[in-house]
Amino acid sequence: MGTGKPEVGNKLKRAEMAFKDKTSKKKEKKERQIERRKEAEALGSEAPPKQLPKSLDTMREYDETVVAPGDDEVMGEDAMDEFAEHFAGTNAENKTLITTGRYTCPEIMNLVNELLDLMPHAEYRKRGNSELKPIIEGATERGYTMMMVITSKSKKATGLWVVKLPVGPTAHFRMTSVRLRKQIRNHGRPTSHRPELVLNNFSTRLGHRVGRLFGSLFPHDPQFHGRRVVTLHNQRDFIFLRHHRYMFSETGERAYLQELGPRITLRLKSLQLGTFDTTNGLYEWHHKPDMDTSRRRFFL
Repeated sequence: MGTGKPEVGNKLKRAEMAFKDKTSKKKEKKERQIERRKEAEALGSEAPPKQLPKSLDTMREYDETVVAPGDDEVMGEDAMDEFAEHFAGTNAENKTLITTGRYTCPEIMNLVNELLDLMPHAEYRKRGNSELKPIIEGATERGYTMMMVITSKSKKATGLWVVKLPVGPTAHFRMTSVRLRKQIRNHGRPTSHRPELVLNNFSTRLGHRVGRLFGSLFPHDPQFHGRRVVTLHNQRDFIFLRHHRYMFSETGERAYLQELGPRITLRLKSLQLGTFDTTNGLYEWHHKPDMDTSRRRFFL
């Protein structure tokens, strides 16, 4: 067959040979790692740089929109964009309105309740048969600064719209892998303290803008003594939302995490200028099938 290995008719014998081959390769790899570690210790500062593992992340295609730390152009844009007042702390206290599709169910309401625990100053309002445009106008008049709409299908949350009030932008995400607090082993219950926010790996211009949109959902003055942390981690354009409480051992030498829920995975479908308008809205970015021609191309 061109593999250089003898053909074995017995299935059990083939499995045994494959296991031995795999074990042997694993042992050789471990020995090479130990040898490189000893060599690095012996050479000290003259040791060769550590090899990076080959993955889709390390081999991603070059993207000219990646933001360098301290980029003056990006910092200038940040000072004038729709989120500038929030990050400068010059606007009033942020308020978030959460609503759902026209027809909701207990499963979606359980997710809404956990999002209310997640975000300070968030409120739920039943949508009923109202269109989103009048709801956005009414929310702006009542002083809300953000709006979230959860869409569902077959009693499962499938989409999330995040709107910055009053002038946008509007982001649409696909929502998957939702796990509520009761589905998480050894979970805790969140307190009312304002959480810390960690935005990780939003490296491109588009990712930077999406990160600032998420940052506008949370107050800029966390209560550190509450030890609550909300993490939004971007990996290969999938955004993983996690909510933890960190705890220290009695000696203070070790830290532990207790998950508070919910767990949510998001993927950006579109980013639109202005507030919600699927008919005449102008899109900053819109996902299309022909963008997925390479597994090493990421946009956030």
